[in-house]
Amino acid sequence: MKIDKILSYQAKYRPNHPALVFEEQAFSFAELNARVNRVCHALLALGVQQGDHVATILPNCVEQVEMYWAAAKLGVVIVPMSSLLRGTGLARLLIDSDSQFVLCDGAFTKHLDVVRHSLEISADRFFVTHGEYENYRNWRKLTAQAAVNEPPAVTVQPDDPFNIFYSSGTTGLPKGIVHTHAVRAGYGTMFANEFRMTPESVMLHGGSIVFNGSFLTLMPALYLGAKFILMAAFDAEKFIDLVEQHQVTHVVLVPSQIIAILNAPTYRPERLASLEMFHSVGAPLHNEVKERIKRELPGRFYELYGVTEGFMTILDPYQFEEKMGSVGVSVRLGEVRVVDPLGADVAVGEVGEIIGRSPLLMQGYYKRPDLTEKAMRDGWFWSGDLGYFDEDGYLYLVDRSKDMIVSGGINVYPRDIEEIIVQHPAVREAAVFGVPDERWGESPVAAVIVNGEIEADTLRDWVNERVEARFQKLDSVIIMADFPRSTAGKTLKRVMREPFWQDRKI
Repeated sequence: MKIDKILSYQAKYRPNHPALVFEEQAFSFAELNARVNRVCHALLALGVQQGDHVATILPNCVEQVEMYWAAAKLGVVIVPMSSLLRGTGLARLLIDSDSQFVLCDGAFTKHLDVVRHSLEISADRFFVTHGEYENYRNWRKLTAQAAVNEPPAVTVQPDDPFNIFYSSGTTGLPKGIVHTHAVRAGYGTMFANEFRMTPESVMLHGGSIVFNGSFLTLMPALYLGAKFILMAAFDAEKFIDLVEQHQVTHVVLVPSQIIAILNAPTYRPERLASLEMFHSVGAPLHNEVKERIKRELPGRFYELYGVTEGFMTILDPYQFEEKMGSVGVSVRLGEVRVVDPLGADVAVGEVGEIIGRSPLLMQGYYKRPDLTEKAMRDGWFWSGDLGYFDEDGYLYLVDRSKDMIVSGGINVYPRDIEEIIVQHPAVREAAVFGVPDERWGESPVAAVIVNGEIEADTLRDWVNERVEARFQKLDSVIIMADFPRSTAGKTLKRVMREPFWQDRKI
């Protein structure tokens, strides 16, 4: 249960089978393995050792895929970061992750330049994928000179960390979620099985490859030796073209992407006829969309609910029509429960907190044993999500984890934005929640109670100048006299959010 030799295995036994397609580039497993070996030798020449942390700040590209597999071979810990990060938010994650090496693309150098002085990373360990940029070394030139043979073998254990993915916390600093080699191997074996894939399957990935959801596609494809197609950026019409051109069999999409595909001018169900799996993940998909999929793309809809920390449920096509409103049942080898605050199972139909465990659970939050202990209790991860089971054991979601907003497949946590808003002297209270967005699925909106005079648009602009990432920017601000509250005095974001969702249209 480790992934250090999986690419070498496919290169040996499926050398000529298509491995990776990106834009106009295509590589067999033998070719991809040779490229990854070059990266390994380049890293070793720089003095990178097993256990070191290597950060990447890249858009979808071949180099990001290569870095994943080079890290696996060398026992290096990969730290993929979003290219939407800026300023102190970026610096905090690079420092917290103990990254000793940074690879970015040319467009990001201007943002990295702002924070480089605050980082304890050697000046010669900043690289750019291509082009000439002051204070950055050209990565392609370096790897082009490296050897293509297998790097010296290292002893990788199943419990060795493979990656740190950062998920913004609702309080304090973002949390680094540590996944091991065993967990990533489990993503390959378990989801290849859950998705009914074979080595002849064709997987298309349209979202960002630097978020955990990418391993739902990347790992089963590599484990089986299947063809993996990576889009540079999601575009609904190009997505349809690729499915038709490559006879794609499996896709994993966030709801906003699914809606864009179904409403694309070039969409016709027959153009997606090769699909065996049309999979929704990352946020609840509305029933009206599911009804349309049932009519136009029958027998292939999957929906996954889960947490990056490591437990999931799946609703697959065999239960879809009967249990359309649910998020299915636990993945095989996993367990999900709904409990009261003391950890006792609640009755069928009763709402409680969703907790789970599986072989995919994180090792913990990086350098945060306090948060790990709070979230992981007796081997179970407490999600903060609310739900209930029906009489057949199918799980239904009631509320989102910590009121999380999912915008374009990226988790946006309201508390992080609220902490900025309340710094304005005119603001007394703030509540941020997600509203429908045709492009991104959801966008953040702030309701505020003010104790001074300020225009809503002025406050929105003030906040948007101060948030750390672009996906945290507010769509609008609503000034209210008071918030709806429970009898206990708690703010009811759900009540404020409902009017925006009642008239939701596809």
